[in-house]
Amino acid sequence: MNEFLLQAFVMLLVIINPFAVVPIFVSLTRNDSVSVRRKVAKKACLISITLLLSFAFAGDMLLDLMRISPEAFRITGSLLLLLAAIEMVLSKGGCADNSQNHDVSSDAGRYEDISVYPLSIPLLSGPGALTTVVLLMREATEISFQAVSGVVCVVFLVIAISWGGLLLGDRLMRVIGITGTNVLTRVCGIILAAVSIDGILKGLIAVFKLAKV
Repeated sequence: MNEFLLQAFVMLLVIINPFAVVPIFVSLTRNDSVSVRRKVAKKACLISITLLLSFAFAGDMLLDLMRISPEAFRITGSLLLLLAAIEMVLSKGGCADNSQNHDVSSDAGRYEDISVYPLSIPLLSGPGALTTVVLLMREATEISFQAVSGVVCVVFLVIAISWGGLLLGDRLMRVIGITGTNVLTRVCGIILAAVSIDGILKGLIAVFKLAKV
């Protein structure tokens, strides 16, 4: 179970990629006070946790209602994550759930509450992250109740890391800069690609086993 939770943590951390969200947050809040930045970061993280946990618990029931098999969803979700990973490695910059970060940043100026868009959706809790938590929760239910609780803790931990990154945005940007952000994004993309391929292979193996039965 420890190995599963470690993989869950890495997957979710990589797909959300807080290091790629920080530059956008700093850019969008550059004219705001420290107190306003804290409020925006807190609200964005709370919304993201709510969305991720909602999909973690309700997403599996929705799949059952639609009669989508775990194998089909695993393969489909892994393919989507693979596309996101490729985008992370090949794009000029950005995070897995939104490769067009510059477009998002400019569009965000039209919205008064940036904690909802673009910080929460699609950056911190975009399609990739939502798909990931559904996959992880479905796998966790097959292991044990402790694994399910562990996935919930992983969600909180990753969002807590993201929240800390947002609060320390200016300091982090001075340390790692744009170049460091791009390097980290590509490294995360490579890791995510490997995890995605592993998920596809596991799904295909499960399909072949069912076909033999």
